[in-house]
Parts: sequence; C-alpha cells; structure tokens
Amino acid sequence: MRVDLITHTPDAEKVVSAAAKLCYSKTGTTAILDGLTDKKVETFIDKLASFGHESPIEHVSYTFAVEGVSRVLTHQLVRHRIASYSQQSQRYVKLEQFEYIIPPMIKKNSEAYAIFEKAMLEDQMYYNQLVESLEKTYTQEYLSEGYSNKKSKQLAEKKAIEDARFVFPNACETKIIFTMNARTLMQFFKHRCCERAQWEIRELADTMLELVKVVSPNLFKYAGPSCVSGPCPEGFMTCGKASEKKAYYLKDD
Repeated sequence: MRVDLITHTPDAEKVVSAAAKLCYSKTGTTAILDGLTDKKVETFIDKLASFGHESPIEHVSYTFAVEGVSRVLTHQLVRHRIASYSQQSQRYVKLEQFEYIIPPMIKKNSEAYAIFEKAMLEDQMYYNQLVESLEKTYTQEYLSEGYSNKKSKQLAEKKAIEDARFVFPNACETKIIFTMNARTLMQFFKHRCCERAQWEIRELADTMLELVKVVSPNLFKYAGPSCVSGPCPEGFMTCGKASEKKAYYLKDD
C-alpha cells in the first residue's frame, strides 16, 4: 500500500478558525484573518472541538493518492459519499497481468495461500481467453457495420475488456485519487480507524491520519476511532480496548 497526501487547503487551520470566528464576530473577514496568530488558531480550534461545532471544518479539504490496495477496500471507501473519487478503470485499462492483494492470514496459511494463488492465475487466464474470444466477435460486428479493419479492432478491444473484467476478483489491485473535506475525514477516521474495521481499510485510515496530522496537527489532534473522543458506540460488539486505543491515538498530543 502506498498513500500520499498530494495536496490540501493552504493554511487550513487558519481558514477553519476564520470561518468559525465569523459566525460570532461583528468584524469582517479581513480583520479576523489579520488577528489570527498561530497560538490563537490552536486555542480556537480546541474550543471548536469542545463545542462540537463541526461545520467550519468543511471549508478545508485533503487529496490523497493511493496505490496497492484491493477493490475490496475501494468498495468500502466510496461509501463515504461526501467526497470526490477518481479510480483506475478496468473498462479502459487492459490488464495483461493484474496485480492482487493477499490478506495477511492467507499468507500465513500455506494451504490457503496455494489455493489463493491458483485462483489468481486462473482468473488471469480466463480474462485473457475471454478478451481474445470477445475481440473476434466484436470485430466482426463492427466490420459488418462498415468500420475499417483498424477501427473495428480498436473498438472491439475496448468492448472485450469491458466484458472480460467480470471475472476479476475483489483482490484485484487498484489505484485511486480522492478528496475529502475535514469533517468527512473525521467521520472516516471514527469508522475506519476502529478495531472492528476491516484490516486493509484500517491500515489506510491510520496512514491517512498520520499524514494529515503533519499538516494540520491541531485540527486532527483528537481524530481517530470514536472511543478517542467519547464512549465506544459498538455496544456488545466492542473490541474492549477503548483505553488502549485512546492512549495510542493521543500518544503524540
């Protein structure tokens, strides 16, 4: 897995502070911004967190580039709907040799690993066979419609890989760029840093949190699973490690 924070709102914490202060101030934005020192920004963001006033943090956003993750992960990721996503297409990208993600427990189990590797090899084989077969069929259809031989083959390949991709597994490696505002990120961390989250997306969430803490340390000071800033919401399904998790995610504060 590779996770990069490729861009974010400049002076994000100052922007959040100005937006929040404007709600309670008689003065204009210019005067508010001029009076915001680093110390005042830190103090005001702490107050926002204690008040639960979250709308001002929607004004700042963070864009991540992620590679080396499975489509299992991205199927979960896109459920966080207040965000923008751009993912590598299997319709337009022909995967001559697809990469795949192997769950850690499968790697540890030699029998399971052998079964898994066999399935991946077969999926690639079936994909290649389907592409070859479908290309022939589509090429003939396009030729019959009056397209040139070259154009028919170009169109046929695109249609063939569009259909053949149905045999690819959820383990298939993918790449994605996505943007979330800070409020969405907070909610993402609450759900996906949780011990009950699936291992792969939890690893992604933890890495993302480390990255945003570097550029916006005050804003994400108390970010993490729900148990970091309040009681565990999981009821009888709790992992029972709330104190341990809180100590871990607040270790740098």
